[in-house]
Amino acid sequence: MLVRIPQVLNPEQLRHVRQALENAGAAWVDGRVTAGFQGAPVKHNQQIDEHSPVAHELGDLILAMLERNPLFISSCLPDVIYPPMFNRYGEGMTFGSHVDGSIRIIPGSGGRKIRTDISATLFIAEPHEYDGGELQIEDSYGMHAVKLAAGDMIIYPSTSLHRVTPVTRGTRLASFFWIQSMVRDDGQRTLLYELDTAIQTLNRTQADDSARTTLVGNYHNLLRMWSNT
Repeated sequence: MLVRIPQVLNPEQLRHVRQALENAGAAWVDGRVTAGFQGAPVKHNQQIDEHSPVAHELGDLILAMLERNPLFISSCLPDVIYPPMFNRYGEGMTFGSHVDGSIRIIPGSGGRKIRTDISATLFIAEPHEYDGGELQIEDSYGMHAVKLAAGDMIIYPSTSLHRVTPVTRGTRLASFFWIQSMVRDDGQRTLLYELDTAIQTLNRTQADDSARTTLVGNYHNLLRMWSNT
């Protein structure tokens, strides 16, 4: 399931994030420092050192906004969120085809592990500021090219083969991270998300109370059946 989550960050927050990233200096490092065996040979970008103060500050800002985002909660059913990271693609930089690693250790957690069920990319640069740099995601329906407005985010299954096409002009800035969901199966998460969306629509239209109560009960019974928490 691919879901676009609009306006995770507002314009004022985006200005703050961009200024902090532009002034990060030595905190920018080779992106391959966190790449796995598969990703390292095809990863050519820069990223903020995930142990740096700027990474912690900006990551906390993003997490605070996601905690109150109903669409994020409904589509991801988050259990654990990996601290947001930040990358930069200048001209000629790219990230070839790869699948994200299944398990990551959360930095500074004493070895706590997260299962990567869902991958997220939050766009920080506006689309007109760079050419190329599309996030291309493959699933059973084909290839999807994603290049969103600054502040918007895309989520997709971490099992997906994906890539970032070469940037040919300007600079692409983004945040990226992973979510361990309470429901690890993407098909089950999709059904729950669609059911929740339908319930919210019925609530707005003041549909039959008895029918809505039944659907809400079905939603929670399915979540109880499928969740790992």
